[in-house]
Amino acid sequence: IVEDYKLFRVGLHSLLEKDPTIRVVGGSETAEEALKEIEQLKPHVVFMDLGLPGMNGIDATQAIKQLDPTIRVIILTSHNTDEEVLAALGAGAHAYCLKEIASERLREVLKSVSDGAAWLDPAIAAVGLKVFQGGSSDLLPNTSKQQNATLSVALTEQEQRVLELLVEGKSNNEIADTLHFSVHTAKVYVSRILEKLSVSDRVQAAVKAVKSGLVE
Repeated sequence: IVEDYKLFRVGLHSLLEKDPTIRVVGGSETAEEALKEIEQLKPHVVFMDLGLPGMNGIDATQAIKQLDPTIRVIILTSHNTDEEVLAALGAGAHAYCLKEIASERLREVLKSVSDGAAWLDPAIAAVGLKVFQGGSSDLLPNTSKQQNATLSVALTEQEQRVLELLVEGKSNNEIADTLHFSVHTAKVYVSRILEKLSVSDRVQAAVKAVKSGLVE
């Protein structure tokens, strides 16, 4: 948990550990401290605030992904501007939650993201959609405005359906259940889609798919 407000950090720690399937391994009030802890503890998921002293949460997210691309980052913040949402996703965050989120919902998001899904808080979903449609392609990772406007990817019918579910934030298990095949098959389809879209993770795939019109 990376959060400079101690009361919130300790409270989140207690909230998460009420679930016996969740173990909190550390907490930091600055990004610099967090990066040292993360290198040692190698957590599966990191909760990241944006408004940190020193290095901000967006730069910290990017640094975490460079340190270990397998770590999942959940942004948990009170910030909700267009630029911050897309910059966080572009830095590699897998979920973006506002601090007003219900406690039970937050635990669900953690488990979903841990299982491979991406998630946007409904309160900022409209912000995300506005940015996708508003031409802010300079904030998207590894894409250009021309590519976004003309992207044409040869997806099979099944890959298209998987992509649509991925954009909805479905995990590999949920995709497998919906389309009636194994989790392994879902992972194979997702890997093919990432390769065809020339992106490195599910969030970038979702952003690029919506921005380019592959998914409405």
